[in-house]
Amino acid sequence: MKTRPAGIGNVNADWMGSLPCKLSAMPLKHLAVPGSHDSFTYWVDVHAPVGPDQKPYVKYLATMFSVLAKKVMVKWSVTQNLTFKEQLDAGIRYFDLRVSSKPSERGKEIYFIHGLFGHRVSDGLLEINSFLSRHRKEVVFLDFNHYYAMGADHHIYLINMLQEVFGSKLCNNCAVESITLDYLWQKKYQVIVFYHHPSAQGIPVMWPGNKIPAPWANTTEPNKLTQFLETTLRERAKQGSFHVSQAILTPRVNTVAKGLLWGLRNYLVERNLPTIMSWVEAQKPGLDGVNIITSDFVDLTDFASIVIKLNNLLLSEPR
Repeated sequence: MKTRPAGIGNVNADWMGSLPCKLSAMPLKHLAVPGSHDSFTYWVDVHAPVGPDQKPYVKYLATMFSVLAKKVMVKWSVTQNLTFKEQLDAGIRYFDLRVSSKPSERGKEIYFIHGLFGHRVSDGLLEINSFLSRHRKEVVFLDFNHYYAMGADHHIYLINMLQEVFGSKLCNNCAVESITLDYLWQKKYQVIVFYHHPSAQGIPVMWPGNKIPAPWANTTEPNKLTQFLETTLRERAKQGSFHVSQAILTPRVNTVAKGLLWGLRNYLVERNLPTIMSWVEAQKPGLDGVNIITSDFVDLTDFASIVIKLNNLLLSEPR
């Protein structure tokens, strides 16, 4: 039986609520927060149609080879091995979300997506809400940044669903600098939703995407990735926003071809993880430092614990 590395479990389930008062009084944009990339792809449905986020030649291949092609796609689509609850228990507090309707399905149901269709969004949100109801001092960032096959009705359905599920836990859009854990606890806010689509304009609890930039390196080379992360962090101070450092490597078509049977986890991530984690361990949060850091396969290392511990560096600073 495969065992999970140390650090996975509920060891970090209450890490925000356990921070010293010096840190809970700091703007949240200055704290180090662990996140996951393509957060809810731990299960995908090989019998469902290929997602509308895929290029035409991928859709053609999947049509021609059906389940066999989709099983190869699963190897490249699944970037997280942990369920929603397991990621939250492990300390993950930022979720990168891509959603879609099923074009062939009647009604307005929305699904998490990365190549193949995954879980219904409503199920995922209920699981997050259940965790937050048990851990009243924990706060999550939900970043809805890609939408596929969604018309105006789908967006209204999803925005209403977010408001119905989280209710008074939703934080109103305001100045990023004013958001501290102390402020959120006082207001009983636990969810900050970023909705990168005009449908959410004018809705107080939907934050615009420009308040959480997440520059993407789009490379398979770890050294290029770390250079990119350094450059974008230097530019961060101008933005007056939260900031996501995406410590992820992106497979290209020829990478998929070479690693066809191994998949993303074996071919790209595990080989380069030491380089990526060395960069993460060398970071410091604060005014010009890291804020949210995302990674693929957050179960492969003590990723969340490493990011959370970076906050200790802020304790040694003079007030």
